[in-house]
Amino acid sequence: MDKFSCIIIEDEPLALEKTKDFVNKVPFLHLGATFDNALTGLNYLNNNKVDLLFLDINMDELSGIELLESSKINSQVIITTAYQEYALRGYELQITDYLLKPFTFNRFLQAVNKAQENLVQHRTGSRTDFIFVKTENRLEKIMLNEIVYIEGMRDYRRIHTVNKKIMTLQNFSEFEKLIPSSLVCRVHKSYMVALNKIESIERSRIKIADQLIPISDTYKDIFFKLINSGL
Repeated sequence: MDKFSCIIIEDEPLALEKTKDFVNKVPFLHLGATFDNALTGLNYLNNNKVDLLFLDINMDELSGIELLESSKINSQVIITTAYQEYALRGYELQITDYLLKPFTFNRFLQAVNKAQENLVQHRTGSRTDFIFVKTENRLEKIMLNEIVYIEGMRDYRRIHTVNKKIMTLQNFSEFEKLIPSSLVCRVHKSYMVALNKIESIERSRIKIADQLIPISDTYKDIFFKLINSGL
């Protein structure tokens, strides 16, 4: 059985010991390290490959949410917290699962199994084909193959899909982390486009869904590299 590396970032000693005990009961998990603050945990993440991160939210200096917002974390993330109100923000950041303290081992195992499934899919080359986007007071599922382009509109982003348009406050940086550039690529400070929906390219402009979208110098090289590679 493949083993997956994990770390725990948790500033409550009793909660840390409980999570550590649960991890040690799961045969496919290997606990690499534990940290009682987010800053030292972040330093470890920046220098080591970690498959799964157990992350508390309420910590001094840097909270779990701030850590996720300020850094590109490639690990699966399971949030552990006593506060229900952080659930929605956590899912906006594409966490794997959300454990509300005090959680049972059975609930812990459900979350870990979900992370294992995602990690196995990643190792075998398959990838998630959808994302969830916050719009108004709900999270809306969007299939990646239905995205046509994403347009910046001041504080908002408008996602144009083949069936609908969705307005969201999520920024382009978040979308660039969530969506592979081989599917939807940034071409301008105000635009991302789905490569398979492009109709034509002429004079640094993309025609897509009867719209003309500019290609800026900042993103030109990366965009044409993707186009020329046949992705």
